[in-house]
This record gives sequence, C-alpha cells and structure tokens, in this order.
Amino acid sequence: MSRRIEQLNEQLKKELANLIIKKVALNNGLITVCFVNCSTDLKHAKIAISILPDKFGPSVLKKLRKLSSAFNQELKNKLRIRQIPRFRWVLDTTESRAAEIEKVIKQINEEEKIIN
Repeated sequence: MSRRIEQLNEQLKKELANLIIKKVALNNGLITVCFVNCSTDLKHAKIAISILPDKFGPSVLKKLRKLSSAFNQELKNKLRIRQIPRFRWVLDTTESRAAEIEKVIKQINEEEKIIN
C-alpha cells in the first residue's frame, strides 16, 4: 500500500470518528472507527467500526449508511482531495470474537483444575 493511501486512511479515520461523535447519539454506548481501507483507485473505502454493546450494531450501521452522503459532503469541504471515496460500513467483530476465545480458554483452564 502506498504511503499516500495510508495517510488518507488515517485522515479519514480521524475525521469520520469526529463526525460520528457529532452526528450519532448512542446513549450508554461506544462507537469506535477501527480502520479505514481505501481502494488503490481511491473510489471506495471500507470502514470498520466497533460498537459496544453489540445490540446497537444493526441500528448504528443503518444510521451510518444513511449519513454517508452527509459525511461525504462535510469531508469534501474539509479535506483537500479531488474525490472522497464511497463508504462501505462494516462491523468489526474482532473484540467480541476475542472475548469469546478468552471465555473458552478460561473454561478449559477451570476444567483442567477440576481434573487435576
């Protein structure tokens, strides 16, 4: 990946996180932009977000998809690039999968203690 794309990914991540804070109200919840991955032609960007608690995931994704064009317009005004990529929002489930794995490992350790 080129340095230019890496810089754009980081800049979009930061700017989108700020926009989400302003535009998406989530009481007793947390939305984190985990990563932004722009295509090499800069026409598309995959944006992975983490939402806690998980139950808010579908509704927040739906709202972010609706706000994509507004985000795009605000970024056009703020950033100095010719074209803002088209956003594809996805849930990053890494944290929840890691928690499940830790839970299983803990259960295995407890079962080993009982056997020994």
